[in-house]
Amino acid sequence: MAGAAPGEVYFVGVDVGTASVRAALVTRDGRLETTAQEPISIWEPQVDHYVQSSSQIWEKCCEVVKRVTQGVDKSQVRGMGFDATCSLVVLDRDFQPVPVNQDGQRQHNVVMWMDHRAKQQAARITGTGHRALDRVGGVMSPEMQPPKLLWLKENLRDSCWAEAAHFLDLPDFLSWKATGSLTRSLCTLVCKWTYCPPDGWDDSFWTDVGLEDLLENNYCKIGHQTSAPGAPVGGGLSQQAAADLGLNPGTAVGASLIDGHAGGLGVIGADVKGLDLPCEDRPITSRMAVICGTSSCHMAISRGPVFVPGVWGPYLSAMVPDMWLNEGGQSATGRLIDHMVKGHAAFAQLQELSHQRFPHAGEHVYTYLNAHLGSEAKGRSSSVDLLGSALHVWPDFHGNRSPLADPTLRGMVMGLSLSQTLDDLALLYLATIQALALGTRHILESMTKAGHDITTLFLCGGLSKNPLFVQIHSNATGLPLVLPNQTEAVLVGAAILGACASEEYETIQDAMENMAKVGEVVWPEQELTSFYERKYRVFLRLLDHQREYQAIMKS
Repeated sequence: MAGAAPGEVYFVGVDVGTASVRAALVTRDGRLETTAQEPISIWEPQVDHYVQSSSQIWEKCCEVVKRVTQGVDKSQVRGMGFDATCSLVVLDRDFQPVPVNQDGQRQHNVVMWMDHRAKQQAARITGTGHRALDRVGGVMSPEMQPPKLLWLKENLRDSCWAEAAHFLDLPDFLSWKATGSLTRSLCTLVCKWTYCPPDGWDDSFWTDVGLEDLLENNYCKIGHQTSAPGAPVGGGLSQQAAADLGLNPGTAVGASLIDGHAGGLGVIGADVKGLDLPCEDRPITSRMAVICGTSSCHMAISRGPVFVPGVWGPYLSAMVPDMWLNEGGQSATGRLIDHMVKGHAAFAQLQELSHQRFPHAGEHVYTYLNAHLGSEAKGRSSSVDLLGSALHVWPDFHGNRSPLADPTLRGMVMGLSLSQTLDDLALLYLATIQALALGTRHILESMTKAGHDITTLFLCGGLSKNPLFVQIHSNATGLPLVLPNQTEAVLVGAAILGACASEEYETIQDAMENMAKVGEVVWPEQELTSFYERKYRVFLRLLDHQREYQAIMKS
C-alpha cells in the first residue's frame, strides 16, 4: 500500500473462506484501505468428503497480510483478527498435520465444514437425546465437530485418531499459529463443539456419544481455556508468526470467529439513525444478519436464551459478549446457484454472450442473467419476480440446515419442460434465487414463532453484491434490507476483533457501532406481497411431497 496516512491507526482482518483466503487493512472507522486474496485448494477424495491443508491455509494468510500491509509503518498496525470456516484441523503432538482420509495424504488434515461424511454418526448422536442437543435445535448436524470426531475414531483409528493430539476449529488454529496460545474462542467451542459457558464441557455428553477419551487431561485435545471473541490472545503475535506475516511481534490478536459470525459483526451493529427503518430506536435484537456466500448463515441475537427447533443455539457470547445467539443457515447458497447455472445445457452459450457484453465484469455470467431477466420482464410489462410463476425449486440439494435440520433432504425442481434455451436457464436461475429467499423466510418464520422479533435484515457476503438476489430477499420476506457501505463486511468483522484486542475500543458493541456502516437500504416491493404468499405455499408443498416420497420408498 502506498501513501499510508501518518498517524493513522490500522487493523488487519483475515478471512479464510471455503475456497480463498482474504485480508484487509482497515482503519479505526471501518474503512477498507486495501484488500488481497489468494485461492486455497479443496480435495474431494470420496463423495461427501471435502478436505484442505492447514499448512497451505497459513501460507496463504501470510501472503495476503504481507500484501495489504506493504508500505505501512508496522507500528501503525495495532491489532489483527482472524475468521474462518468451521472446519476441523487435526495435529499431532508436535503440531504437525495428521491425515483425515484413507489416502493417508498427511497435508490433507482439515475436514471441511461442508464435509458430510459423518451423517450416520450425527444421527446416532441425535438419537441419544442428550440435553446438549437442546442448544443445537434438537438435532446434531454432520457439519458440527462431534460427529466428525466420532467418524475419525471409528474409521481412522490407527492412522488419525491414535496420532492426533490436537483437534482445533480452523479459526482457533489460526490464532494458535499467530500467538502460540491454544486458547479457544467461545464462538467456535459453543457453536460447533457443545461447550456451554459458564459450566464448560459436559462429561456425560462425550461419554454418551462414544468419545469419552476426549475427557483425558482436562480435555487437552479439544481445549479447556476459552476467550470471548475479540479478547486478546496470548501475548499477541509470536516472533515466528510476526516474521511470517511481516508485522511486529506482540501485535494484538483477538480471539477469532467463525466466518459467518464475523460477517454478523461487520453489519449488525451499524448506526441506522435517520433511515426510517423499523429497527431504529429499537434494540439490536430486532435485527438479523444474513451472511450469504457459498452457504448462508442467519444470525439473530437476544438478551435471554431463545430455543428454536431446528435452529442452532441459543449460544451465550458466541458473537456478541453476554448476548445469546441463534444461528440458522442454508448449506448451499452460492454453491447451489453455481450448480444450477453451470450444469445447464445453455451454459456455454451464456458464457460466450456474457463475456461479449460484460467483458470487464467479475461475475459477468450473473450480470448478464440479471440483465436478460430485466429485458424479458420489460418486454412483458411485468416484474422480474413474476417470471418465476411457473417454475419452483426446493433448494436443499445438500440437505437442510435450518429450520428442519434434516441432512437427508434433497433438491427438487417443479415445472421443467423439454426446452433448454438460454431463456430457460435464466428462469431456472431466477427460481433458484427465489427458493433461497423463501428458505430465509422459512427460517425467519421459525425464529419468530419461538420468540424473536426481527424487523430488518442486514446482508453481507458475496451474494449481497448481486442486486437481484438482494431485492428478491426483501420481496420474499417482506422486510427492509440493509447493505454495508463496505462490500467486504466479513473482513471488517475480523478487523473489529483486532481493534478490541488492541483496546482501541472497550467493547465489541463500541467497535461495531464505529466500524460497521450502512451503505444502502433496499425496501420490499409491496405489490409482490400476494405473489410471494402464493409462492411460499408452493414452496412448503414441495417439502410435503418430498417427505411423502421418502415415506413411500421406506415402506
